[in-house]
Amino acid sequence: MRSLDRRILAGPPPPQQPLAQPSEPRQPSEPRQPLAPIAASRGEGLAGAEAVDWGPRLRRALDRDLLVLHFQPIVSLADGQLHHHEALVRLDDGDPRGPLAPGAFLPFAERTGIVREIDAHVIEKTLALLGSDKAARDALGAVAVNISALSASDPGLLERIRGGLARHRVAPSRLLVELTETAAVTDMRAARALCAGMLELGCGVALDDFGAGYGSFGYLKQLPFSHLKIDGEFIRGIAGSRTDRLVVEALVGVSRGLGRRTIAEFVQDHESATLLRALGVDYAQGYGIGRPRALAAICC
Repeated sequence: MRSLDRRILAGPPPPQQPLAQPSEPRQPSEPRQPLAPIAASRGEGLAGAEAVDWGPRLRRALDRDLLVLHFQPIVSLADGQLHHHEALVRLDDGDPRGPLAPGAFLPFAERTGIVREIDAHVIEKTLALLGSDKAARDALGAVAVNISALSASDPGLLERIRGGLARHRVAPSRLLVELTETAAVTDMRAARALCAGMLELGCGVALDDFGAGYGSFGYLKQLPFSHLKIDGEFIRGIAGSRTDRLVVEALVGVSRGLGRRTIAEFVQDHESATLLRALGVDYAQGYGIGRPRALAAICC
């Protein structure tokens, strides 16, 4: 895997204004913001009060391939080498605000079940890209995709992933799935079977936003996994919080004892990266490491 010339890993960056970070549910680099209640068939746009008829709009996006992928790097804190990217979906259907992050449409998609089709679209698109585009494969390395609660409870998902890997001739080690606590508790038996099956295939499994829920530690006994993604709540202010440092240190110790790797979300500055490295965290992700970008911007 190629090395990323990230100043955040080599030394303090020059002074700059804080980075604004948009809403992105279940994506570690972009903090979530509360959304207004969603009516039975309508959702709220990013601007707040503008009602959007998401049903036809998302159906059109799926039919016309208007759901595009951006990718955010996850790097080794030990040497700055790229480990993998996370695939982040965007709705690029000509909205005057530009491509929309999932905070705009995923709540509606989850309520109506269309999120299953979105997940399937992202997985298929990722595997097709890794299988057919050598430049993309070289630039991205492995890719992590997020799995919603509805998809995680689908007993046919594992076989579809297995078939996609074979059809596109993608090495299983190039695919990781990220599963949140919310997705796991919806159907623990199905989530456990999915995680175990993915690891048996040779793929990676990351427990996402770990530490955000009250039952998090219990899931370490129930869910097979390869990576633990420490929730950004414990990362953003770690330089000034002894409590955050103690929590991260404990999670690193547990993960190492289980033979697993840790990923810190929301890494935004050199001081935090240095501290996380000293605490033994393996990998980092966040705006300080790299923002999500379209594939063309990564390959070029």
